[in-house]
Amino acid sequence: MSFDWKKAFSKTEEAPFLQDGLAPKEKTPLHIRSLADLKRFLDWVHIKECLLRPFAEQPDYPVVDFRELLPSFEADPFEYKDLPGFSMVVMARPLRYFQEIFQYDVLHCLIDYADDNYRDQCPLETSIFGQNTRTFCSRLAKSVHDQFRRDFADVDVTGLENYAALLPIILQMDRAHVISVNSQSDFYLSGLYCSFPSYLDTELKRFGLNIKKFAVGDDRRYERNRNFVYQFLMELYGFPIVSERRTSAALFARRLFRMGEKFMVRVLGQSDRVITTLSSHPDARYYPLVEKIALVTVDRSQTEAIKALGEAGYFVDVDRRVVIVRVTYRQHKFDANNVRQDRALSVAGQEVLHPLTGRPFPKLNIIRDTYSLFLQLNDIVRGEYNGRTVYKRNEIVENTDTHEKKLKFLYSWLSKHQRRIIGYSDEFYSNVVKVMDSYMLSPDHYEDFSTLRDLYQEVWSKYNYIQQARKVKLLEDLQVRTYKGETLSYLQMLSLFTEILNDLKFEIVNYFDNLVERVLSLGDMILNDHYLLRNYIKKKDIELSTYGQSVKKNYGRLVSLLDEFRSIRKAKKEQGIVLPLVAQNT
Repeated sequence: MSFDWKKAFSKTEEAPFLQDGLAPKEKTPLHIRSLADLKRFLDWVHIKECLLRPFAEQPDYPVVDFRELLPSFEADPFEYKDLPGFSMVVMARPLRYFQEIFQYDVLHCLIDYADDNYRDQCPLETSIFGQNTRTFCSRLAKSVHDQFRRDFADVDVTGLENYAALLPIILQMDRAHVISVNSQSDFYLSGLYCSFPSYLDTELKRFGLNIKKFAVGDDRRYERNRNFVYQFLMELYGFPIVSERRTSAALFARRLFRMGEKFMVRVLGQSDRVITTLSSHPDARYYPLVEKIALVTVDRSQTEAIKALGEAGYFVDVDRRVVIVRVTYRQHKFDANNVRQDRALSVAGQEVLHPLTGRPFPKLNIIRDTYSLFLQLNDIVRGEYNGRTVYKRNEIVENTDTHEKKLKFLYSWLSKHQRRIIGYSDEFYSNVVKVMDSYMLSPDHYEDFSTLRDLYQEVWSKYNYIQQARKVKLLEDLQVRTYKGETLSYLQMLSLFTEILNDLKFEIVNYFDNLVERVLSLGDMILNDHYLLRNYIKKKDIELSTYGQSVKKNYGRLVSLLDEFRSIRKAKKEQGIVLPLVAQNT
């Protein structure tokens, strides 16, 4: 049973202004004076008109899989030209047409004509409405001009009370629209056909230089790291490497945030079917707040969530288990000393919104369910997964009915969830290992894999990188004397560190230079620990207790192990076997 989209958010305060018909002239205008109130109003309008309406009108609407909202984001395999797409910018201040850093066609608000700046223009309502109508028509196809004039000639198109009725017209334009505040501090539609400046080349190179992935004049280093830097930069703003509309929105938001503006940039792509919002926020210190809204299918395995959502009336479509999900994200600064250095974004919170009241369902985990991730992996290796993935950004693979497709799905799955597998619990990881080993090491598949040797090695290399990176992640924790949430003594830290290092020594048949470099860096930090040197290492054995002598002995073991790792690294470099960073998703 499907939800009637026309009734969407009919129990919210803004419900009278969400109808797609024009507001009567005698009706009180909609006054919104805060960015938070405007965002709430726009959420209801955009969800209703841009998500729920096409979902109801198109039987084959491509609902978003919940995993698509998990970073790292993948490139979209298809563009759905029949679905709506738009971009917009909201500025929480009056606009100065000449002084703005972006181009747009200005729309005039009745109230602002009382300003001295407009004394030389006719202040009559019909004149202002006519000017706005001509501006709209200049950016619309000629075939809709007459209809637009009949519907909007005597209407204040800048008033937000008419925004819902105007939105289908705005969606026909391929550029952004602008909302700002008038002289009385009310938000209004102030412009259309807006172009966002992106300066992609400048921003990309500046960011790469800042995180020391680029060096001035070093073409080889630029070529080697460009994809990593590009992907990291885009992911900070909630996107993969994507189309111009979303790229320019991300970089424009980056620029507005640096300028200290109070703003909101919103974009809906025809390929991702997700409303992404980038906005200033009091808690956002380094990057804009990233938020996504989409129609998502609840996984069949989440029986308790399905029952709770059904009883509370949260489903848009009960049979297809479709709900409205809003996800907020947390950005992470690039850290070259973190084994998960490609981690730009993580999920900070998620809500399921009620289609009538807009009320969020509390404490429900729809998109970060490790059990569902494990089931998907299980289905892939069994050949029971029905769906599609993008392999290395340029090949769409559907279903898992052959070993070739399974391996490509596994490569994509490991690439997307790499940082989660590295950081998640031992229980989750052990389940992943059982499934992967049962498939990758099965004697029954040797003959099949021999004909797919290169592809098999790609998957095995990705899998092996994750295995080694988990151990490096443990070493990172040990270096600050913590292990599984507990604080360790120096002896415990050194014992565990050398034990893990010794195991890792035998696992680097598949050699990853960045991991070995990180291991050496962590080991050197311990060797140079001032407290350790002063109280144990620089003292004579007779001055030390039994505990102190054990610390000194393990310190010596660590020195020997690090020397072995340096020898291995030197030998690999001499042989030219230094693999690129496989943490990059390709």
